[in-house]
Amino acid sequence: MEPQKKVSIVLSLFNERENVETLFTRIKEVIFPLPYRFELIFTDDGSTDETAEMIRKLGGEKNGEPTIRLISLSRNFGHEAAMMAGIDHASGDAVICMDADLQHPPEKIPDILEAFENGKDIVLMVRSKNQGASMGSGWLSSAFYKVLNGLSADHIRGNASDFFLISGKIAAILRKDYRERHRFLRGIIQVVGFPSASLSYVAPARYSGKSNYSFRKLSGLSLTAITTFSKAPLFLGIWFGFIFSLLSLILGLYSLYTYFFGATPPSGYTTIVLFMSISFAILFFLVGIIGIYVGYLFDEQKNRPLYLVKSDELFLPDPTN
Repeated sequence: MEPQKKVSIVLSLFNERENVETLFTRIKEVIFPLPYRFELIFTDDGSTDETAEMIRKLGGEKNGEPTIRLISLSRNFGHEAAMMAGIDHASGDAVICMDADLQHPPEKIPDILEAFENGKDIVLMVRSKNQGASMGSGWLSSAFYKVLNGLSADHIRGNASDFFLISGKIAAILRKDYRERHRFLRGIIQVVGFPSASLSYVAPARYSGKSNYSFRKLSGLSLTAITTFSKAPLFLGIWFGFIFSLLSLILGLYSLYTYFFGATPPSGYTTIVLFMSISFAILFFLVGIIGIYVGYLFDEQKNRPLYLVKSDELFLPDPTN
């Protein structure tokens, strides 16, 4: 008899005390009848509430499958680092990443695993509707992916989420080769190649509490995605230089024509001030873009760890249950 495959479910948490118990109950109800061995890896990303204590309580009950593992990070390293910490510690033949706010419905896990059994190394979950988002945020998300795909040579599927499956093969590649400190994981798994599938789902409103993703964090993630997948912003200097050279030539020819053939000599004060103001604004903008890329290079050069683990706790199921 062929042994059952093992599936690791990675859940990154930051101050999700109110959601942990319901999340665990729903996951367990879904996976109980499935013919796999499961481990739940909770990555506590420096929570300041009782999130870790709630997970320890669930693990201490030892009420049958699945195995529970709690990875507590030394501080808040961010959602992307927390996901990588879970993937690094996963041992399954497949790894499913999902958030703990229940906007990634556990009821889709059987469909994801079916695609995996059909030979897919990567299964993307794409939001068809987000019931917890406003119309404005939906428009901004759509615009972001259009800008990203316009600048990048790689095509990133719009509305793909951090709810996905990767095979053990892809997880090993991420552990070994994709260790950059500024990453856009849902994009990285789309450009590594290998057989993939996309499934749609409706994202419900957050179960409890409020989102930990502020506008500032979302803006930072968007900037990271663009700069890690495209060098196009660095070429803006060439294009602006070409445009301003052309404008300068036109302005010079116009000034000469007015000087020799016009009724009055050209007045250059306003033109010069406006031209210099626009030029310096664009110059500082381009210097800022270069500074972002240099900053990323500096972070990579320091080669500091993606995260630091404070504790690693394993709660095995009670074999008598």
